[in-house]
Amino acid sequence: MTEFVAEFIGTALIILLGNGVVANVVLKGTKGNDSGWMVITTAWALAVFVGVVIAAPYSGAHLNPAVTIALAITQKFAWIKVPYYILAQLCGAMAGAFLVWVIYKDHFDLTEDKGLKAAPFATSPAIRNLRSNLFSEIIGTFVLIFVIFYFTNAEMGTEKTPIGLGSIGAIPVAFLVWVIGLGLGGTTGYAINPIRDLGPRIIHSIIPMKGKGSSDWAYAWVPIVGPILGAALAALLYLALNFKY
Repeated sequence: MTEFVAEFIGTALIILLGNGVVANVVLKGTKGNDSGWMVITTAWALAVFVGVVIAAPYSGAHLNPAVTIALAITQKFAWIKVPYYILAQLCGAMAGAFLVWVIYKDHFDLTEDKGLKAAPFATSPAIRNLRSNLFSEIIGTFVLIFVIFYFTNAEMGTEKTPIGLGSIGAIPVAFLVWVIGLGLGGTTGYAINPIRDLGPRIIHSIIPMKGKGSSDWAYAWVPIVGPILGAALAALLYLALNFKY
């Protein structure tokens, strides 16, 4: 289990479960059809929990280029490893998205609406206004990264003895993703992760899906640029607040 493999598997599981719940909710004939936004945001939060549990002991569980870049900006991660991590994350996202298509293929075929067929792969805005959409992605990712910087380890007593929490130590990030989805996700579908959108969008563009519509590459830059800018702003503010003369 190398860093690359951990990032690949962790990201693949996030996309498999997260994009999978979107497929379950929006595609025709599924058991979870039309079960709503609460189901989607809850499952996405739990998907992140699953990915972090797998990857954290081996790679630190970035699972998101925005996290990787923010940590590098704050000198908590080596810049030389950034491309290596992002490649693993992108490959994992593509693998997870492909599995969603395989699992739900009958339901993709049954669904006529091309927009609904695309929804389990890529995010799209509720109201298409690229400036507002970009701002939404910047703010959502800013909240994600800034709060992550202030996560603390469990400690006990005045000597602050570390307490090992095992897998439940991944719960805070799941809650964080959950509240971002509930509070800020209604505008763009809260990518807050460049490869969460790019990897599945690539898969959507190449798979032989029956009745497939556009992959909407004209919008694809928003969930890439927005999260990167949001992560950079969060990292810079963190550095400013913790600057020591």
